[in-house]
Amino acid sequence: MHIAMLSAEYPPRWGGMGSTVFHLSSALVSLGHRITIITRNGGDGHPPSIDGVTVRTVSWVRIPMGFTRSYGRSALKELRRLNFEDPVDVVHLHCPMISWTKKQFKSCKEEIAPIVSSLHGSWLGERDGLLIASKMKEAAVWANPNDLAILLTGGYYSGFENAALSGSTVCVANSKATKQDFIDRYSPPINWDCEVIHWGVDTKMFKPLEKENSESKSVKERYGLPKEGKLLLAVGRLAARKGYASLLRSFSKVVEKSNGVRLVIVGRGHLKKRLEKLAKKLGIGDFVKIESSLPFEELALLFRVADLVVYPSYYEGQGLIPLEAMASGTPVVTVNHGPLPEMVDETVGRLFTMGDNESMSSVILEEIQNSENLREKGSLGRVRVMEKYTYESNASRFSEIYSRII
Repeated sequence: MHIAMLSAEYPPRWGGMGSTVFHLSSALVSLGHRITIITRNGGDGHPPSIDGVTVRTVSWVRIPMGFTRSYGRSALKELRRLNFEDPVDVVHLHCPMISWTKKQFKSCKEEIAPIVSSLHGSWLGERDGLLIASKMKEAAVWANPNDLAILLTGGYYSGFENAALSGSTVCVANSKATKQDFIDRYSPPINWDCEVIHWGVDTKMFKPLEKENSESKSVKERYGLPKEGKLLLAVGRLAARKGYASLLRSFSKVVEKSNGVRLVIVGRGHLKKRLEKLAKKLGIGDFVKIESSLPFEELALLFRVADLVVYPSYYEGQGLIPLEAMASGTPVVTVNHGPLPEMVDETVGRLFTMGDNESMSSVILEEIQNSENLREKGSLGRVRVMEKYTYESNASRFSEIYSRII
């Protein structure tokens, strides 16, 4: 089949959605499909090429939230051109970063091909996550223009998400929590066709550390880890919704009882200086390192070397970081909220109460005090990912959906 994949993110715009679309496309090609990506222009560098995948870029207006409409219009125009040149069998949208009206959905289905809409999360869910972050006194909740736009216009743009529910041939949510979120917030049709497919991760890049080597020792030295110390890792965009201020406050309690522990935070965003200032104020500045970004290979190595990954996010459609940790053979502790309990339990990590610093610090301390238990949970996490969360599995499921609807 010829699949037109419309995604606002695609390498070199990685992000969670960009990574997902890149790897899914590669896995679909291995099943014999042809993929044409229609994504936004701009970005630094060039996307890695994949045989069987063609990339077309379109213009868009650089306005927070507003870009979803402008990109949507440009993508539909390019889709019509593509279908004229090389007929499309299925159109696969990645929501919510593309906003179509009911009329646009209808014309696409009638004139081009049936539509699969992947639901990566909702704007109203993002807005609620920001409101919770504000309640929990996260740093600079409204300093980010994108976050402020979500707060002010999330209700308006949710209308386009509702259009996706009724206008798509089939919807695919990335977690049970996301599917329920859309049922609770919107008005899906009575005969709504919605499946749940959890996204996988790159199990070749994210893999366990086979044995201690010079690279792993170098990582520990870089972050000043004592000989018997424990390395904690948190990864994700430096934004209020990710809960990093709460993590730092919890980590300060961990340091009080175990000063041989170190925390590394990896993520791009506007909060780095504010978080570093908070760490210094809490007296843990010497125990925390914030990396604005790392090459994929270095980040993957850090996942392998870390003793525990902490993921304190206030809202996720699914959340890929816990799976990347598990694929790396590293246990993960995260919130007992939303989609995270669908992937993480006590056999591969632990859950703590969202926004509760005492709960988070207690869980971290309990986990790092038992090295043998950490290793066992890490091994079981890798097994779980290989069994349930791979792009090969994703491609197989989506291929079945494509065949069913054309």
